[in-house]
Amino acid sequence: MRTGLVSIVAAALLLTAFPARAHHSFAAEFDVNQPIKLTGKLTKVEWFNPHGWIYLDVTNPDGTVTNWGIEAGAPNALTRRGIRKTDFPIGVEVNVEGYRAKGGVPKVNGTTLTFKDGRNFFLGASEDQKTPASPGGTETPQQ
Repeated sequence: MRTGLVSIVAAALLLTAFPARAHHSFAAEFDVNQPIKLTGKLTKVEWFNPHGWIYLDVTNPDGTVTNWGIEAGAPNALTRRGIRKTDFPIGVEVNVEGYRAKGGVPKVNGTTLTFKDGRNFFLGASEDQKTPASPGGTETPQQ
């Protein structure tokens, strides 16, 4: 009986350790001193925890194309703001602002994504970022 209880407790501790370990801090991966603006075509949208990811092909000055990964907030946080995966059609050109990853890899912690028609989506993980947008993709005035 005691061995069974110890096994259950050990298994529970192991299972709870993995999700806690998987999440990272912003400062561990991204550099607040390297803001970046990208323009490119949407190639893929991943909508799962702990962060959504949006990918876009960006044409470099030399004509080559780099696929950038844009980290967004958690899908449930985005959904609460009225943002859905279907709001990001593949092949459409967008502008993205955010902070570049450390180490020169083509990844960004996204803050805003803007469509050519002016719709603006706040992608960040928290509402206290500098340029939030309200549900439906309209910009929220700064107060």
